[in-house]
Amino acid sequence: MTGRLFTKQRQRAIAEVIARDGHASVDALCQLFDVSPATIRRDLDELDTQGVLIRTHGGAMRISQAMPELPVLQRGSDQSEAKRRIGKAAAALVPEGATVFIASGTTTLEVARALASRSNLTVITNALNVACLLADAPGITLVICGGVLRQSELSLLGHLTNYALSELRTDMVFIGAHAVSIEQGLSADNLAEVMTDRAILDMGVQRVLVADHSKFGKFATARVAPLSAVHTVITDGELDATLVEQLHEHGMEVIVA
Repeated sequence: MTGRLFTKQRQRAIAEVIARDGHASVDALCQLFDVSPATIRRDLDELDTQGVLIRTHGGAMRISQAMPELPVLQRGSDQSEAKRRIGKAAAALVPEGATVFIASGTTTLEVARALASRSNLTVITNALNVACLLADAPGITLVICGGVLRQSELSLLGHLTNYALSELRTDMVFIGAHAVSIEQGLSADNLAEVMTDRAILDMGVQRVLVADHSKFGKFATARVAPLSAVHTVITDGELDATLVEQLHEHGMEVIVA
């Protein structure tokens, strides 16, 4: 019992160190707590399972509260090269004749851009920027779901949108996320958008998350869905290898663009 108490005390202290410093290595924690690497690894694995921190190669890092998102027109330049690569990798998954849904966001916009020159596709969207990009694409049949405009995202949401989505089915859904973590899944900072995002996920046979590395290891106010709600994750090469391994362990295909 005493040993178990000491274990819990040490784990709380480890969590405090990582919350304060943002990350820590196994070696540094061994020196700090005067225990073996095997003991620290067990502590980190348990804390990772509890959702307290994120296990990384050689240590652990803090799970961060995601900052509120800037309007979509202001964040288009963030991780822009990574988003272009992700968009191209996502478009490469779409077969001829497919019907796909493209949700709102800057990374999903790059999926639309990569599909704009394709032919014999049907694209459904609730994003005005996606609709504008594809409006004059001759090979794409464009379907726009109506609803209430969220101006900062140029997205349509609410009861009308959700009803339209419930009447539709697609071969593939491409969706982004404000924050992604192994334990918390996909989360967002806008409560009104959560139900629409869930309806979007429900309509796809294959559900693809497109998100650069900066979205991972974070959580936001409203939980959208567990990671099991998506089949494939497309991200960039800067995502920590341990997180990639954890995504594989949760049964997801991971494509690094």
